Amino acid sequence: MEEHKVIADDGRVLWAADSGRAGPGPATPGRGEPLVLCHGGPGLWDMFDGLAELLADRVRLIRWDQRGGGRSEREGPYTMARTLADLDAVRVHFGLARMALLGHSWGADVALHYALAHPDRVSSLVYVSGTGLGQDWRAEYRRNRAERPAGPAVPTVPGPVGRDAAVRLWTADFADPGTARWRAEEPATPWFGVNEEANAALNAESHAWDEAELIARCRGLDVPTLIVDGAADLRPRWSVDSLADALPDVARVVLPGAGHVPWVESPGSFGWAVLAHLDR
Repeated sequence: MEEHKVIADDGRVLWAADSGRAGPGPATPGRGEPLVLCHGGPGLWDMFDGLAELLADRVRLIRWDQRGGGRSEREGPYTMARTLADLDAVRVHFGLARMALLGHSWGADVALHYALAHPDRVSSLVYVSGTGLGQDWRAEYRRNRAERPAGPAVPTVPGPVGRDAAVRLWTADFADPGTARWRAEEPATPWFGVNEEANAALNAESHAWDEAELIARCRGLDVPTLIVDGAADLRPRWSVDSLADALPDVARVVLPGAGHVPWVESPGSFGWAVLAHLDR
């Protein structure tokens, strides 16, 4: 993996990395566009080590920490428009005319909104564990989270305040309670700290999105899209139905026995689905 410093158009520095089958450097003709990974949050960082291992021998991968998270500079503004401009700076930095996008959770929103803004720059879209276009899912999600145990207690790993609380929260994102705690430890190591300012600002902005307007925009999105759901995700999967119904070129895969991070709990099926989509 080759690490990069990407300079956004306002001068802020973003962390990025280039790895995978084609390796650092220009994309190899005939192998398709690189796959750029957009992590969840908001206010978090790239947690795609396992996914990168799964896909690296087949796809050139570009990973990045969104503004304010992880190894990227902690300086706003924290808005979707700014996030999309930063993602475009990543594209320009690596010299890409077009790119495939995979977004997970909040990152699925980032990838979708980028495709809506710049469809000519996106060859395909993979929308993983997103929450769709509306906001009605939140109440059911809170009920589901309250009913799923956080897993067996383990000693707190030394680190900045907030790490253990985050790990306990993420534990509920995995379907198997027997392995959930150690699986949730992995993305928290190393621990960069949640950017609460970015999280609050971007969540507040997303609450104001107009579902009907987004549905209308998605109907005109001519980008091949794969929606991947974990059947055991606490976020109700019906929340994505209006998106799936609106997109003109879409396939949807539901992975049994997987929660919010399906490439961890169902790696074979997840990898097959993503690679088949990218090979179209």
